[in-house]
Amino acid sequence: MRHLRYFDALARHSHFGRAAEACSITQPALSMQIKELEDLIGAPLVERGGRQARLTDLGAEFAARVHAILRSVDDLEDLVRARISPLLTRLRIGVIPTVAPYLLPRFIAELTALYPGLDLHVRETLTPRLLAEIGEGRLDAAIVALPVNQPGLEEVALFSETFVLVRPEGEADHPMPDRDALREMRLLLLEEGHCFRDQALSFCAATGSRPRELMDGSSLSTLVQMVGAGIGVTLIPEMAVPVETRSAPVAVTHFADPAPQRTIGMVWRRSNPLGAALTRVADVLQHAARG
Repeated sequence: MRHLRYFDALARHSHFGRAAEACSITQPALSMQIKELEDLIGAPLVERGGRQARLTDLGAEFAARVHAILRSVDDLEDLVRARISPLLTRLRIGVIPTVAPYLLPRFIAELTALYPGLDLHVRETLTPRLLAEIGEGRLDAAIVALPVNQPGLEEVALFSETFVLVRPEGEADHPMPDRDALREMRLLLLEEGHCFRDQALSFCAATGSRPRELMDGSSLSTLVQMVGAGIGVTLIPEMAVPVETRSAPVAVTHFADPAPQRTIGMVWRRSNPLGAALTRVADVLQHAARG
């Protein structure tokens, strides 16, 4: 099993150094384990070129089978843990960047108080990556914007929140722009790949054309600071307001109803044996969000 897990990491990363780091071993040790596996099989699985690794034809087919085996083994471990103890002992959870800084501190504090000694692994990345890692069995669950509409996934809504408009402080007494006026402003948004970007664009372009000018940022913090510098305006989720606006000279204005909003939820594989425990985790998340 150790050989298979190391090979699976190498197949995913296509790089000896990154795979070794993911496995918490040295690159020479990983290379030796892969060579031992190839000796056991009697055929090469990897074409070596420096630290890069390209799978042979056999290696590619072998990797698919190995991944399925490891996922089944992990499911067996989860099944046993769920049956032996009602307490959650390990949780691998992902979260999107527009939620992580604002919800995780309260959530982790409440969860670790409820489950002392919990082995908690948190992964922050974009929704497509989180969903892929749930499907591959590398995450137990993820906190994302709903709906995701993927077969085989359980979706539990946690809370809904509205978006607010962030403008330079000097514009605090200006009238609230409608959607047509908003499209004429310089709108600062997150870069491609963030679901919050798509949600903001959907609201601004609800009556047709897109905003006239876009500037992409890598985080909500960057966008708010750019607004404070007078570069434009942006939309952020209400949850982010206390954290992101405290050090920037900006004004926050709420939209009239119907205001743009999103629903945040938790998703996991329906076949996950930890389903009952994950439902309890979702309850903790709901409580943390209200706090």
